[in-house]
Amino acid sequence: DAAENSEVTVVERFTSGADARSLIVPVVRIRAAQSARVTYVHINELGRATWSIGYQRASGERDSSISTNTVALGGDYARVRAGVRLIGVGANAKQVALYFADGTQMHDFRTLQDHAAPRTRSDLLFKGAVKDTAKSVYTGLIKIRDNADKSEALQTNRNLTLSSGAWAESVPNLEIETNDVKCSHASTVGPIDDDQRFYLESRGIRPEIAERLVVFGFFADVIDRLPAAAQPEALRERVGVRL
Repeated sequence: DAAENSEVTVVERFTSGADARSLIVPVVRIRAAQSARVTYVHINELGRATWSIGYQRASGERDSSISTNTVALGGDYARVRAGVRLIGVGANAKQVALYFADGTQMHDFRTLQDHAAPRTRSDLLFKGAVKDTAKSVYTGLIKIRDNADKSEALQTNRNLTLSSGAWAESVPNLEIETNDVKCSHASTVGPIDDDQRFYLESRGIRPEIAERLVVFGFFADVIDRLPAAAQPEALRERVGVRL
């Protein structure tokens, strides 16, 4: 719980041995009281034999601000169910995630942006890349209740498939019960743009380096949104190693 007018940052980092066969079920509940500011960071660097099924639930009261941030690089199967409910006038929430999967990994994200009060705002940006035979799936719902007039909700999910055997799916959803609102959702799944690759290679950049540069560019805006507590510069290095 974050008390009225308070500010708090919480970072959770999950690690395990490379061969540690295990299941973890992390549960996080956040409540931001009036005008409180909460930043939560979830970093998954688990070994390839570990399963993770996580649950994040946040609620924001009047004029509060909630920022939830997920970095998912590890695990065999990793699921995060992340929901934010805005119950006070003027509450706002930001949800950001970066995920990368290779080998036989699978990342599974299920999100909820629930507007239950007027003049609330939510903004979600999830970006991921999959290679080899890895998989990712995103399912998101924006719910605007009948009393949430003048609210705004944004939902964006973008995915890169870096190998012919990789697979990604994106399923955005809207459920709107009132008229005076602004909502948008967008999702893309596809390989690296050939024109971008050709542009770099035509300037003497080797194909494998060109691919890395395109992927770094793809992730740039989501990395820029991550708080300092997520160590974005170190994250760039880890993604580079995986590429």
